Amino acid sequence: MKYSIFSLARAALSGHRNWSRTWRDPQPKSHYDVVIIGGGGHGLATAYFLAHTYGIRNVAVLEKGWIGSGNAGRNTTIIRSNYMLPGNTGFYELSMKLWERMEQDLNYNTMVSQRGIVNLYHSDAQRDAFARRGNVMRINGIDAELLDQAQIRRMMPFLNFENARFPIQGGLWQPRGGTARHDAVVWGYAHAADKYGVDIIQNCEVTGFTHDQNGKITGVETSRGKIGAGKVGMAVAGSSSRVAAMAGLRLPIESHVLQAFVSEAIKPLLPGVVTFGAGHFYVSQSDKGGLVFGGDLDGYNSYAQRGNMPVMEDVCEGGMALMPMIGRVRLLRQWGGIMDMSMDGTPIIDRTPVDGLYLNAGWCYGGFKATPGSGLVFAQLLATDTPHEEAKRFRLDRFQRGAMIDEKGQGAQPNLH
Repeated sequence: MKYSIFSLARAALSGHRNWSRTWRDPQPKSHYDVVIIGGGGHGLATAYFLAHTYGIRNVAVLEKGWIGSGNAGRNTTIIRSNYMLPGNTGFYELSMKLWERMEQDLNYNTMVSQRGIVNLYHSDAQRDAFARRGNVMRINGIDAELLDQAQIRRMMPFLNFENARFPIQGGLWQPRGGTARHDAVVWGYAHAADKYGVDIIQNCEVTGFTHDQNGKITGVETSRGKIGAGKVGMAVAGSSSRVAAMAGLRLPIESHVLQAFVSEAIKPLLPGVVTFGAGHFYVSQSDKGGLVFGGDLDGYNSYAQRGNMPVMEDVCEGGMALMPMIGRVRLLRQWGGIMDMSMDGTPIIDRTPVDGLYLNAGWCYGGFKATPGSGLVFAQLLATDTPHEEAKRFRLDRFQRGAMIDEKGQGAQPNLH
């Protein structure tokens, strides 16, 4: 179905009883040109771009649960492109441009809301670091503006500007940043990929790989039988190490749980996304009125989709330091997602040493905002065996070559182990 004002009017006249399924629920075929493991945003976006951009439509996306049951439905929905280092700057801006046209491309309301993101600074040194980041962004054609305290105060007068320990001096503002509805992004890519004939197969867990006599991957073993494939792409986030191990690979990735929280609904308060520069705390307000926020990892390796109280307390303390008034707001729920933390905090999009197996992993904190860009560049790699211009630095062997992209030290910090 193509969504439009006319399809809405037709459905309304029938009492909304004649809507067709958003995507099919097919049985797996015996062989596909490309099999993508992982039915989250990255896997579905890859399938869409394979079909739309490269004309490869004999594609299957395999999801062990239901579409969006993993990290795609467990994040804080922030989109931005305020990165500084070569490799990251161009890639995340590519992704931002795809966000801006996503709803038209997919014919689906993904609720992209470019209300801006402000990264607050609290010292002269932090101001200088943010000024440098903003200048790099502007040199690369990305919107950025360094705001002083008076400008921040006009924008958000409710912040705690008088905090003696963490005085707010200003912030780096990216007006084009904002949020998108995470579930709708997954549904939109599923809807658009299905239109091109991509098979989206839910409740289909990959349990192993099949090989030929030369060791080349020829397909996958699943809970629904063997499926042959010309190429296999992995986009399984925090499960990357476990799936790669089935193919005999050990990845430079650790899995950690990252918690997210939402409060009860309140009246409109936040103009956009705000991050606390004196601690790891970020917050936005959803369309339903709840404050959606998060902070640090739980600090230990885990495959659990839940977190623990000490980090919950630490995140809430960061929020209270930034705007004490939220102490009157009740916490509604919390959840956890499994982060695939690379050693330098930057993703990996590359062919693996195992012939026929391709890797999309290591997204750390940046997976959701990268969704459309990740799908586009991974699709090019799968279709042509050549990396996209904006993903050439995301090589798997960069750790061996000493070519890390340590944007903010937000990797798994192996120096501490």
